[in-house]
Amino acid sequence: MAVPKSKTILTGLAHKLVTEGLLNETDAELALEKSREKNTPFVSYVVKQKLVTSRDIALAAAEEFGVPLVDIDSVEIDPDTIKQGASQKILEDYHILPLFIRGKSLFVAVSDPTNLPALKAIGFYTKMRTEPILVEEDKLTKAIERTLEALDTSMKDLEDGFKDLDFETDEDNKTEDEEDKSGAEDAPVVKFVNKMLYDAIKRGASDLHFEPYEKFFRVRFRIDGMLKVAASPPISISRKLAARIKVMSRLDVSERRVPQDGRIKLKLSAKKSMDFRVSTCPILWGEKIVMRILDSSAANLNIDILGYEDEQKRLYLEALANPYGMVLVTGPTGSGKTVSLYTGINILNKEGVNISTAEDPVEINLPGVNQVQIDEKTGMTFAKALKAFLRQDPDIILVGEIRDLETGGIAIKAATTGHMVMSTLHTNDAPQTLTRMVDMGIQPFAIGTAVNLIMAQRLCRRLCNCKVEQAIPKHALLTEGFKEEEIPELKLYGPRAGGCDKCGGMGYKGRVGIYQVMPISETMKRLIMEGSNAIALADQARREGIPDLRESGLKKAKDGLTSLEEVNRVVNKE
Repeated sequence: MAVPKSKTILTGLAHKLVTEGLLNETDAELALEKSREKNTPFVSYVVKQKLVTSRDIALAAAEEFGVPLVDIDSVEIDPDTIKQGASQKILEDYHILPLFIRGKSLFVAVSDPTNLPALKAIGFYTKMRTEPILVEEDKLTKAIERTLEALDTSMKDLEDGFKDLDFETDEDNKTEDEEDKSGAEDAPVVKFVNKMLYDAIKRGASDLHFEPYEKFFRVRFRIDGMLKVAASPPISISRKLAARIKVMSRLDVSERRVPQDGRIKLKLSAKKSMDFRVSTCPILWGEKIVMRILDSSAANLNIDILGYEDEQKRLYLEALANPYGMVLVTGPTGSGKTVSLYTGINILNKEGVNISTAEDPVEINLPGVNQVQIDEKTGMTFAKALKAFLRQDPDIILVGEIRDLETGGIAIKAATTGHMVMSTLHTNDAPQTLTRMVDMGIQPFAIGTAVNLIMAQRLCRRLCNCKVEQAIPKHALLTEGFKEEEIPELKLYGPRAGGCDKCGGMGYKGRVGIYQVMPISETMKRLIMEGSNAIALADQARREGIPDLRESGLKKAKDGLTSLEEVNRVVNKE
């Protein structure tokens, strides 16, 4: 005779949720069992499974146990309290957060006041009396993550001991001549390079440029799309600086006559690292070195903050909903194409979908996506990766860039045989993308059949909150492209002279996208197959009411997001 399974006894918060009608008894029992199996707090499990909201749990717990409920977002957490009040392991294992100390009592944020083992553990660790303060589970989770990030990275400690950071590389070390090797090990040179890397990360730069000239040497950072001089070291150390960077990226230090490409992995802490893509190029007075910072954790893949207008967002989402076809994103280097593509990939990234990407380099790490690093040296090309993908039952394929006929041909074939293909091209606007593919040698009928949507984009600097209204004459506004009927209500803004502390005196902070989102209509497909040029396609897009990059940029200026000057910098007048 089978022994019946013993029923889980509901106590504490689980019992309260059932009596309040927020959770049925069966779900509560199952949640308790599963949370114990997974060694995760009961409240965390319930909220993650969306059985009860964080707010409802917090209100029920506050009423039942008489523990004060506070909004943790309004509490300023003291880093010294964290260091004194708990270890990183306690925060992670027990899902609690020390907030402040009053006398001999340590007040601790919890989402479940019945979590006595956690309170006892932190009390034992600190030798203090612990007092629970109730907070909502989702807010507590985010606060703990922020705190762990701060503890883990510890940027002040990073600055003080930057020369001791661990550099990892992907390439085998190569021959070095003795002069450059000794120069690369000079303490002042090492310290200077490390400081430049740290300053670039701290200031949010996307690239570092090390540039030797006849009379001077300069280091520039690209911040929000603009290059700014960050340092001017003595020209006498230019070769030592180049040698040091090449040693870090495992390049051939003795080779100064041809360009080289390498990579540096900089470990900031046990959990956080930063990649640098390194490119060297011989110039008249030495070697110019450009380092691109690849920080996948900084990429925000939320489509609502990238700058799409409502209609543009709708068109993009509709294209993503197609089971097959091609979506192309076009624009210059550094225009945000990868983020736009990965925003779409992130939307499509579900359990039942097989997604594979081929990129050079892989800039954003996205769990659940099979990402391939292209390496021409080993023979791993875009075309070879694409052929491999098509043998692995793909649903969605992302190709970092269509560079040649072979890659383009395979991508087109995949898009017309039941796969969604996403890729990029380097062209000025959406209509020119189609003619560029024809120039590669791809047949017009194949392009017309495969391509569903093309997006051209640019990034312009976003005005800081210290922006000021500008007075621009009517005739100038008409020349810029604004319509007569818009001008009476038009308010345009520009950067404030000297800026403010938030924008560092620049008047701009961050960037926003300008887009031309062009779905390929039946009329456009016919024009493509007839061999029409980019001008005819642009005229048809205009007839279909698709704003070009210039019109989208003027809309951003009209909305006060950027200045007219900035729009003119990134988008040509028609």
